[in-house]
Amino acid sequence: MAAFDVPPFRPYPIIPELKPDAMKKDGPFIAKPDHQEALGFPGKLVDNWQEKAIEKMGDLLKRFRSFQVYMDACVKCGACTDKCHYFIGTSDPKNMPVARQDLLRQVYRRYFTFAGKYFPKLVGAKDLTREILDEWYNYYHQCSQCRRCSVFCPYGIDTAEISMAAREIMDSIGHGQKYCNEIIAKVYKIGNNLGLPEPALRDTLEGLEEDILDATGVAVRLPIDEEGVDVLLVTPSADFFAEPHVDGLVGYAKVFHQAGISWTISSYASEAANFSMFIGSYENMRKIALRIRQAAIDLKVKRIVFGECGHAWRVAYSFLNTLAGPFDFLDPKYPVPQHICELTYDLIQRGALKLDKTANDHMKLTFHDSCNVARATRMGSMPGGQFVIPREVIKAVCNHYYDMPSDTIHDGTFCCGGGGGLLTDDLMEVRVKGALPRMEALKQVTDDHGVTHMAAICAICKSQFTKVLPYYGFRMDQIVSVHQLVSNAIVLSPPE
Repeated sequence: MAAFDVPPFRPYPIIPELKPDAMKKDGPFIAKPDHQEALGFPGKLVDNWQEKAIEKMGDLLKRFRSFQVYMDACVKCGACTDKCHYFIGTSDPKNMPVARQDLLRQVYRRYFTFAGKYFPKLVGAKDLTREILDEWYNYYHQCSQCRRCSVFCPYGIDTAEISMAAREIMDSIGHGQKYCNEIIAKVYKIGNNLGLPEPALRDTLEGLEEDILDATGVAVRLPIDEEGVDVLLVTPSADFFAEPHVDGLVGYAKVFHQAGISWTISSYASEAANFSMFIGSYENMRKIALRIRQAAIDLKVKRIVFGECGHAWRVAYSFLNTLAGPFDFLDPKYPVPQHICELTYDLIQRGALKLDKTANDHMKLTFHDSCNVARATRMGSMPGGQFVIPREVIKAVCNHYYDMPSDTIHDGTFCCGGGGGLLTDDLMEVRVKGALPRMEALKQVTDDHGVTHMAAICAICKSQFTKVLPYYGFRMDQIVSVHQLVSNAIVLSPPE
């Protein structure tokens, strides 16, 4: 484990004592030139970076009216101050959402408002200096863009959008983050975040077919690049290589098999995740989304189903049609896009799946609402379906389920601490400290009900929890996929 102090569990949720500059560090690793240039950004910090950064800010203010509203609307009411998991875990006042916003707002006022141009000290306006740029880079990579602060803001200021804008400005001057930008470049080159080439992907799927056959005696297929099938499954590439993600992929395959739904994965667009949202780049978001559209056209599928990934579902639900639509070549009977939990829930409601709930009796479950799903999407036709449907799927396959405290779930859910492009080991300290509120909620439901496992439908959440759970006295295998539970409970029958 890394050498830093893990924050202790609090007896009750008090606002932490301020520790100014507690997390004033260098920020994550800087993107290499080839990572930057593959995304259309300068390879390194440009000579006239101040001028270009201000120019880019002006461009964003013109393109996105909401950005200027967020810059102008804050009245420092304090409603957001204690809502950020990173502030709670680090005690650094610049991790208060309002203070993090002001790192950008002070520059906005200096160059884009009358008062800031002529009376800067009166309105807290500041020139853009290298010191401020370094603060941007450090603290805007201590925001997982989870939007919890926005739920409590009386003006609806979306800190996530401000963080995205700050990162896009930095990318545009050649000062981007290695983790996000390297991943996006891999999608363009190979088709997925992990850089898994087609032969490795095929080999992985064949191996999983063999494992399922050995375990169940039933031949369940995990097809790739098959034309004319019903479903194109687009899932996070973590599902292809690591636990508990891969157990969820096995669950999807069993559901499709048992329901008699033909499906395929695309080697060209095998990745559901779209890290371009984390860096605020509409152009790169669109390029990745268009790959999915092209795969659906090439394979002549009827519908697109997304696997268990939080921000992938946000991009799909909120932006896919405007990024890559229209999708009028798909079967209009199905929503575009569709989440795997929606598909499974519908099959359960219709009695199309035979389930043995006792197969999960060795676990007592709770559910972690992933931020992007909870606060930026819906599922199904019902309001709040994004909360109801995953829980109903879990309850259909498990006998022992308990929710965490009500103020830590649904649209008030606490972030895992690793979202928004922070899932990198060079940010391990902020990831561990940011996980504190969720770990406290998990401990409470563990103490009260003996919960042994926490389910999630986000690849980043699952990856984050496997790393941070041991820091708080839990086991890394206590995080599970929702469709891992489905996989355990589903009773397979051989195909006719």
